Amino acid sequence: MRVVDVVIDKIYVPGARQKTLDQDKVVELAEDILENGLQKPIYVRLGKDRYVLQEGLHRMEAMKLLGEKIIDGHIVAAQRK
Repeated sequence: MRVVDVVIDKIYVPGARQKTLDQDKVVELAEDILENGLQKPIYVRLGKDRYVLQEGLHRMEAMKLLGEKIIDGHIVAAQRK
């Protein structure tokens, strides 16, 4: 699986995922990213004119906190129902 640049503003976060956000963890991660860089890409799937976040909410929010506009991401296939 290759890593691609994903524009953070083009990522949609489902409501259920948003409820799991821990702001203290975001600040902690932002500090770690400043020191060590982003170690693990997020996971997104392609949606209609946007990406849908699958994994990596705290990493994405930490990058936003740092003022970043682009994040490394893996694009995964949508789950079949």
